Amino acid sequence: MAIVVEDGTGKADAEAYITVADADAYFAARGNAAWAALTTGQKEQALLLGADYMEAVYGSRWKGDRVSMTQALSWPRDGVCVNGFEVPDDVVPVAVQRANAELAVRASAGTLLVDQGAQVVSETVGPISVTYATGARQYTKYAYVDGLLGQYMTGSGQIPVVRA
Repeated sequence: MAIVVEDGTGKADAEAYITVADADAYFAARGNAAWAALTTGQKEQALLLGADYMEAVYGSRWKGDRVSMTQALSWPRDGVCVNGFEVPDDVVPVAVQRANAELAVRASAGTLLVDQGAQVVSETVGPISVTYATGARQYTKYAYVDGLLGQYMTGSGQIPVVRA
């Protein structure tokens, strides 16, 4: 299976933000043996799952606008400014590619986004008992990925300001 990777042209059939080869290089530089142990097919599937997660969780929070109505993924985008510089509307930022890779390696180890049921307050299994804090979240927060993508997101509660 060959995946279609977004190259900045707004592909209508794009499935991921980074190639297997680029993800391999990224993880090799960081000594990630878990990624290296996967087959190419497993890596492709994991990259798809990582991109799917990005679209589901971050898709409505990106700065700017999609460059095409027909593009499959959220990037490329127009009108994105980071640290005072306009991000070209024909690229997928390196941070977005790396976030896709980071989520892919996590997807290869388990489900990224699980359905949530009622919160468990107390749980006992044999001699082990666990009590959770009131309001504790029941999902995994990927802090590193959030850090990579934060500069490309609108903050919650922010209102865009436009000069007249």
